Amino acid sequence: MASISQRKQLGRDKFGTQFSLLKTQQYTDPATRTAVPTIHRTISWNASGGLIATGANDKSIRVWNVERTSPRSQIELRGHGHAVEKVLFNPVREFELASCASDGTVRFWDTRTKTCVTKLDVGGEPFTLSWSVDGSVLLAGTKGDVLIPISTAIPSSPHILSRHKQNQQTNQTTFSNAYPPADLIITQGDGSVKIVDYPSMATLYTIAAHTSSCTAISYCPNGKYMAVGGSDAMISLWDTTDWVCRRTVSNASSGAIRGLSWSWDGRYLVGASEEMGSGGGEGLSSGFEIYHAESGDVVHTIATGTSGIPAVEWHPNRYWLAYTQIEETRQGKSSLKIVGAAGGPSI
Repeated sequence: MASISQRKQLGRDKFGTQFSLLKTQQYTDPATRTAVPTIHRTISWNASGGLIATGANDKSIRVWNVERTSPRSQIELRGHGHAVEKVLFNPVREFELASCASDGTVRFWDTRTKTCVTKLDVGGEPFTLSWSVDGSVLLAGTKGDVLIPISTAIPSSPHILSRHKQNQQTNQTTFSNAYPPADLIITQGDGSVKIVDYPSMATLYTIAAHTSSCTAISYCPNGKYMAVGGSDAMISLWDTTDWVCRRTVSNASSGAIRGLSWSWDGRYLVGASEEMGSGGGEGLSSGFEIYHAESGDVVHTIATGTSGIPAVEWHPNRYWLAYTQIEETRQGKSSLKIVGAAGGPSI
């Protein structure tokens, strides 16, 4: 992998041409006898980008070496009693993976030994996780609107620090890029976004971001913008200096935004939606779009037809893009696809 100083950034005028040359590799699950289609609704790259994890409704976690596509080359992790809601690699520790499920637990895995190192019973139904950029704090959020910071400073002994009941429906969260962790950003069901001080959890600002529920959030790697996705299918971009909305973007064929991801350089943004229509006009396939943050322009569209895209995630230091797609031809199952990891041109 190239170091940060060696990375080559692509400008808006060249991105679409270069990205369209990349091949797409599909990673296939092993054959199963279950009658329930396997759907991967969460994905995460590890810090170097050599591994990618998915969490599925069959209670499993799968970890892939992106250089190998055979089902036999994947690692399968099991232990959750319900569908896996979120998987998230530690941003600074290569092989530490966290997961949560509605069984009330947050689990920490070592992908080298394929074992669950620690299981924390956090109560409720945890469905979202956010790691601080230094890997020292993992925040779990439950469907009962309780936020639970977990100390992960010492890998062998993660523990719950506190519990904070929220007075609004709480969806996804993210930490800012501050080191050590300082600001926590919370999306809410009333269309607002709340910025709170960490660890005091005192409210610093509240932003009226969307006219309906704010369902996704992502903090730009360069710290300039915060992206917010809503159930209105809109994505808004906020300047983190003065918390002013600079622009909004939308895809006519998508539904509620379920996930957001920035490219490593903070130039490009994508959103995930499980609901895809037939937009784009007669004879044109719909798909999800890659936006240039500074202009709001669409620089590339990945055609998916009417297949939903539950999760999407940029590689941590390359213009490779991973996403899960619900395959209509596979009885509703989903597959993992990575644009750029299949050989050929690389950017």
